[in-house]
Amino acid sequence: MAKIEAKCLPNITKASPNVPVIGVFSPCDPRIDKASRTRARNVISLVANAISGAVTLPDKTAVSVVYSKVLVDGEAQADIVAQQFRKAGVNVLVCVPDTWAFPQLTVISLLQQFPADTPINITCGNSAPKPGVVLAHAANGAISQYGRMVTLNVGTWPDTGTKPKMTGPTAQSLIDWCYGAVTAVALRGRRVVIFGHDSMGMETALAHVIATRNTFGLEIARLDMKLLADMLNKQAYDAKELRKLRNWVQRHVGNRLDLSQDGAGEKLNQSLAMYLIMRDLLEQVNAVGGGFMNQLEWGSDLRGIPLPICDMAESLLNSTFDHNGRKAAVPFATEADAQGLLTMLFKTWLSGGNPPLFMDFRKVWEPWEIQKKAKALKIKFTKKDVWAQRGIVDGDNSGSASLDWASRPGDKPADIMKKVHMPGAELYYFPGGGNSVTFISPGGIEGIASRMAYSSLTGMFSLIWDEAFTVDLPKKLASAVANSSNVTWPHTWVVPKYASMAEYKQYAPANHFHMTWNLPVKRLQYWMDLTGVMSVTPWAARPAFIEGTDRPQPLVHLLNGGENEYKRLKTRR
Repeated sequence: MAKIEAKCLPNITKASPNVPVIGVFSPCDPRIDKASRTRARNVISLVANAISGAVTLPDKTAVSVVYSKVLVDGEAQADIVAQQFRKAGVNVLVCVPDTWAFPQLTVISLLQQFPADTPINITCGNSAPKPGVVLAHAANGAISQYGRMVTLNVGTWPDTGTKPKMTGPTAQSLIDWCYGAVTAVALRGRRVVIFGHDSMGMETALAHVIATRNTFGLEIARLDMKLLADMLNKQAYDAKELRKLRNWVQRHVGNRLDLSQDGAGEKLNQSLAMYLIMRDLLEQVNAVGGGFMNQLEWGSDLRGIPLPICDMAESLLNSTFDHNGRKAAVPFATEADAQGLLTMLFKTWLSGGNPPLFMDFRKVWEPWEIQKKAKALKIKFTKKDVWAQRGIVDGDNSGSASLDWASRPGDKPADIMKKVHMPGAELYYFPGGGNSVTFISPGGIEGIASRMAYSSLTGMFSLIWDEAFTVDLPKKLASAVANSSNVTWPHTWVVPKYASMAEYKQYAPANHFHMTWNLPVKRLQYWMDLTGVMSVTPWAARPAFIEGTDRPQPLVHLLNGGENEYKRLKTRR
């Protein structure tokens, strides 16, 4: 036999991360009439085009969607479509049956040619003629019985006509699932960077490296803060860009920038330089997020040389803009809070890039308490004032609050920056000085407030979450509430949708929590289904299932004793 030499691949200078590709296909019955087969092919392209452009990465790049018009009648066609999909890099599968077919010969024959963690969705209309919905239930049941996660989306499109279109809710449920699948797939093999070691010794914020790798396929790279101190000392950044950033801050913040402390100008330069240093380090290792320890060694420990705080650096990383214009938000946790970082990272991707908010779970103002404060200040309120009837959580932290949260979703950066203040650091906390970032978030922002947690008993992550919204307080009351904690830090008045304040203050899994706006509940639930994260909503007022808000429970959950039991079984398996 002639010797065949191995092929040497060409060199590349920079790697591109693996990106999700959604593949749409349809099984079919070879016995049916030509018109029905034409309709089935049309369904494939119609569904694919409904998804295309509707699912984006945090940098607003649209996720690629491909489809095959080869109807999967049996094993031979399954092999053809699987090969087409592999060549196109497909790693998310969407099956859109419009006729009856044989599950093992079609859907399963194709599915088994992909890794076991490949997300698959079956979307169909609830049609009677040549019923794709019958195939959908048969395939969903068959796949679920062998323990594999599959999502069924029985929606609506016309029973007749050659080009039936999905209804809006059917398409939206599929798009929400695609966001969950894309987030799960896209972050496998990616990395985040933690600068420093354990987050001030907080067990609720530790970097659970192995568990994070096993659950999400995500790497946690760890870099010592000495590297940052050395790079700052060596001025390992673009001095011209630093001047541009400093001028941008001064132009937009103006007299709300406090430079009255000793050496404030130079310390501001150092803290802004830290943005450029950490941004560049993250880019060098293709990181999708990060965290910075700060306390205690960086800015507070007088045994060393306290350095300026990096609040503006952290805020800029979390924001959707900086001195260069619009950019992708890069989830970044203060105090090296790794579990906080994970919470923000996944929700930023699930929302298509919406900015995360990092907060202390500070004071919970129960209704009676905030009413008492209002009365003491002679502030009138009625039953229409949500803050008085429900109470608020004062979300407040010195670190990485996204600047976007100073204003409403969609506002221009210049308008956002008009609401940002940069007071001098509280020196008893941070003797290294520098500037805090502060603002009060406006009311009326809706989203999901949540926090990731880890259990060593199960080796699993949980997400404690609720829908939530922000409220405005009367000016005098807002000042009193802000001054009761740290007035120089950002404040967001958060009200959970279902949790009572009595529940909320007892069930917080850590001292930090995080909010992302305009994130549909279904997306979060689909992602938890695909990653095995426990969904924790212990609120007495929240129904088990809210039609139109929640996704239906996957059949595989029901066949294995419920959602949590299935996820535990999968972890042990």
